[in-house]
Amino acid sequence: MVLSLQTVRQVDEIVARTQLQGRAPSVIAAVVRGGQVVHVSAAGAHPVPGRDTQFRIGSITKTLTAALVLGLRDEGRLGLDDPLAAHVPETGLDGVRLRQLLCHGSGLQREPDGLWWERSPGVPLDNLLEAVTAAKLAHDPYTHFHYSNLAYGLLGGVIERLTGQSWWDAVSTRLLGPLGMSRTTYHATEPFARGYVVHPWHQTVREEPRTDTAAMAPAGQAWSTVDDLGLWAAVLASTGESPVLRAATLAQMAAPAAMADPDGWTAGYGLGLQLWRRGERVFVGHTGSMPGYLAVLAAHRPSATAAVAFANTYGLRGARIGAVGLSIVEAVLDCEPEAAPAPWRPLAPPPPEVADLCGRWWWMAEEVEAHWDAATAQLVLTEAGAPEWRFAKEGADRWRCVSGEQIGEVLQVRRDSDGTATALDLATFIYTRDAGEYTP
Repeated sequence: MVLSLQTVRQVDEIVARTQLQGRAPSVIAAVVRGGQVVHVSAAGAHPVPGRDTQFRIGSITKTLTAALVLGLRDEGRLGLDDPLAAHVPETGLDGVRLRQLLCHGSGLQREPDGLWWERSPGVPLDNLLEAVTAAKLAHDPYTHFHYSNLAYGLLGGVIERLTGQSWWDAVSTRLLGPLGMSRTTYHATEPFARGYVVHPWHQTVREEPRTDTAAMAPAGQAWSTVDDLGLWAAVLASTGESPVLRAATLAQMAAPAAMADPDGWTAGYGLGLQLWRRGERVFVGHTGSMPGYLAVLAAHRPSATAAVAFANTYGLRGARIGAVGLSIVEAVLDCEPEAAPAPWRPLAPPPPEVADLCGRWWWMAEEVEAHWDAATAQLVLTEAGAPEWRFAKEGADRWRCVSGEQIGEVLQVRRDSDGTATALDLATFIYTRDAGEYTP
């Protein structure tokens, strides 16, 4: 897939303007579309960044931690509504649930006690847990969105206790290895960009320390490149299955769990993912910052389009790294709203028990049209002006809705004595072949 020259120019202009006006030593960004990096743009010379240059990704690390927790849930090893104390009983947070930690709705304070953990050597997990008591709750759960790095340090502890691995070993074996993310590492590995603070008045730079944050690593330790993080962005931008996340699990991560902006509804948080609304579009992903570094991953799932961007500065003059990533994705979507369509090809006929379900059905005067998606083996119902409903087979003439407003509901096929489908019973709404008919 190749971006148009117009799109490339717009992305390049955003990156160049960010580096110049933001006074960043280096900026690099990549556009991901259809599961692959399709364009890389860089600006700056301190260093000249390349596709293999590592930057620290900061809190984008939290998306990896959250994916591990959801994966353990899928394996039946934990429940999202488990108390934290069920897995790390040393803390005094008996009422805090894992789901609340994932979406920053636990009420837990933002940072661990002691020195600023981002610029100081970290402490072992046992030391972190010993210091966490009920006094660390800033407010009651779910009364406010309150971002908490400490919450993700504790989730890392849950992962270690359940897997018997270090948090990073779990990240490596369960996520990075299967995705081929060989340049995403715990410590910086050459070539990597040194991180700086830029003086606001005389524009000199001061190199920042690259600490091992130890027990707080699940909140922001990892390093990556645009190509490597592009692989993770492709997973988060997809609505299908991946080697490391079920489609339904990713959809749950991307669903709003806490509203960060209750007045404007422009920002929220899912389970490990930041959510942004700009106009009519909703984006998922995360920003990241560590001393000397800024990063963003922003994805638009309906179009499988994403951007990742890094800067080796602790602040951009007059801009925020999140807005940079969102602007890049928006530029791509505005210039090329849809990827080049795949050519139509004839398909094999649906299974016999599905063939007579296809076509038009009515409930009263409301019409739906049913068709078979051979690629996903799903029955798809569409209603004018509404998102489609997708159903996965659950048994003989029994289908479970897996997407759309009917999600979770059961569709039962009614047949006559000859075996012909006569009605679709969807959550007590009976669809028949006759417009205006009501069948109880």
